[in-house]
Amino acid sequence: TILKLDELGHEVPTLYKHIEDMTGIKVMQITMSDPKVYSLFYSTEALGVTPEEIFSETGTLSLPEMGTPFVRGMLMQCRPTKFSDLLQISGLSHGTDVWLGNAQDIIKAGIAPLNRCICTRDDIMNQLMEIGVEPKMAFTIMESVRKGKGLTSEMEEAMVAANTPEWFIDSCKKIKYMFPKAHAVAYVVMALRIAYFKVFYPTAYYACYLKRNADAFDGSRMITSPENLRKILAEIDELPKNEKEREADTVTIIEILLEMAARGIKLLPVDLYKSHAEDFLIVAENTILPPLSSLPGLGLNAALNLAAVREGEPFISQEDMVRRKVAKSVVETLRQNGCLDGLPETSQVSLFDGLTGM
Repeated sequence: TILKLDELGHEVPTLYKHIEDMTGIKVMQITMSDPKVYSLFYSTEALGVTPEEIFSETGTLSLPEMGTPFVRGMLMQCRPTKFSDLLQISGLSHGTDVWLGNAQDIIKAGIAPLNRCICTRDDIMNQLMEIGVEPKMAFTIMESVRKGKGLTSEMEEAMVAANTPEWFIDSCKKIKYMFPKAHAVAYVVMALRIAYFKVFYPTAYYACYLKRNADAFDGSRMITSPENLRKILAEIDELPKNEKEREADTVTIIEILLEMAARGIKLLPVDLYKSHAEDFLIVAENTILPPLSSLPGLGLNAALNLAAVREGEPFISQEDMVRRKVAKSVVETLRQNGCLDGLPETSQVSLFDGLTGM
């Protein structure tokens, strides 16, 4: 027995840690067979929202490896209901010339179902051995196809001799790269574990998601009504293609904010005293408070400094903030975003205040 261990860098383990800290629920102890969780991959019903509200027919927005428009299109065509289905889709979505112009057409034409298509590199070897191709030849064919080298005449002859379906041979010839099944398993497990929190602990899920994508969150324009968020999406949609591509992360965040709103989860304005420097805080049921650093122009170091300075005593004025080593640019950013409403500009008190009637 040979064990091959690939150590891949991925952001989901960090998300595991954050969501465990926030909920007290251990990720490794949750079930991965809940029907509501599986329904996310073909429906929005478990979220309590409609496709029209979130611009998606699936509930997989923001789920790792399952939330892109490309993968959501695959999900709606294949409508997966079990782990093995998701495994096949993960393989298809990470390969090159495996889905488009290949498995997609095979499934749509009814030639073969999802579970018989070539989705991961292991499928080639296993299915060839199943129909009688000699194991070493089956392995050699798999290695050639998954590297995009196609089939030699000897390989094709061996496949034909074993009565390999013609569509299977043609599919192998088109493939440029294939995902290993072990990687697909790891990705599906991550998606299911995170999806559980999305269904049953939504406020914690979204708070962790926003923290993970803080660089794309703009607190100056994204803390607003669903109507305004839809206007931003409409404006982006009118941009030239190259500019629209640069706004892809913005679109993704706004889609999640719309989903949050549809599920009754509120995002408060940044608060001078209550907002954390960098974390999205759950301050009440279904209520999230964004961090100071979510405001453009207020970087993490400035946010950390402000959080430390405010610990002394409340500010008596904007002038007092500057005196206590809060940069003028930070004060201006806070003022422009309504965080200093009610805080006077100067610490000076007029001797004649209230004497106008004398």
